[in-house]
Amino acid sequence: MAKIKVTKVKSAINRTKRQKLTLEALGLKRIGQVVEHEDTPNILGMVRKVSHLVSVEESK
Repeated sequence: MAKIKVTKVKSAINRTKRQKLTLEALGLKRIGQVVEHEDTPNILGMVRKVSHLVSVEESK
């Protein structure tokens, strides 16, 4: 499977508990932090839930 890089670009302040937990589950704590994940349906669904807080790019 391909990999994706997920970068947190916005703060989680004033966001719902569910969105905060989703960011935590992705492994994102600080703005600017980058994590790499496989692009499984589970991960893509989590990224879609917080798409306004993160940026996604394909990794090699």
